[in-house]
Amino acid sequence: MLASAGLHAFWNWLVADARDSHAVAAVAMCAGALAFAPAAILTWDVDGSAAPYIAASAALELAYFALLATAYERADLTFVYPIARGAAPVLVLVVSVVALSAAVSAGEAVGVIAVTAGVLLVRGVGRGAARSGLVLALGVAACIAAYTLVDDEGLHHAAALGYFEAVLVIAASVYAAAVAATRGPGALRAAATPRSAVAGIAMFAAYAIALAALEIAEAAPVAALRETSVVMAAAAAAVFAHQRVPASRVVGAVVVVAGIAAIALT
Repeated sequence: MLASAGLHAFWNWLVADARDSHAVAAVAMCAGALAFAPAAILTWDVDGSAAPYIAASAALELAYFALLATAYERADLTFVYPIARGAAPVLVLVVSVVALSAAVSAGEAVGVIAVTAGVLLVRGVGRGAARSGLVLALGVAACIAAYTLVDDEGLHHAAALGYFEAVLVIAASVYAAAVAATRGPGALRAAATPRSAVAGIAMFAAYAIALAALEIAEAAPVAALRETSVVMAAAAAAVFAHQRVPASRVVGAVVVVAGIAAIALT
């Protein structure tokens, strides 16, 4: 899961650091779907009853990537990533309680408070400059929460790799067409670089490794470990990209991970 978390933070950095985040995200999605198509086909086991979930998940993934790329064009990785990743489990928990009448433990309540505090530290209490970035990051979190709930049901009707391949092919095709229509085909050609291909492979591999981890460990610790990508992203931005990362963001990222761990391990 640490490898999966690292890959997830890595491909987000590649998209966030790109000159045209939308075009790079579109090319990366296509590259990931193409690279893993043989494995998905060889292990294909998708029932017809999975079609509504695949369609819904593809629509949510499309919104996720569009919002994420837009957020990265307005705010940097160390601002967007912790909020988007940290708020998603909280939203899943809230929906589960409100819509599914799930019970909330003391540990989960503490986790929600910790994530909220961490997000405030990342955003900066009282700051208004990054308001649009905050709204977009929360939109990304809402998409993550929504497709998590949809996929949880959809995977009862399909094998994981085939399911994700179908979702990604649909989302990537529509997204690439939209980018070509709004920014011109030249934007996709310019983004078709080894960097984008690596981002796409890392994108799909992070998911595949997470599935492998779920086969040998319980879901709760796996979910908690996956969110260490929040801290990895902040550290990588400071060390490798030489970005100035405020101490409050680093502390906030750590608090977000601690809160997610409290939710996942309770």
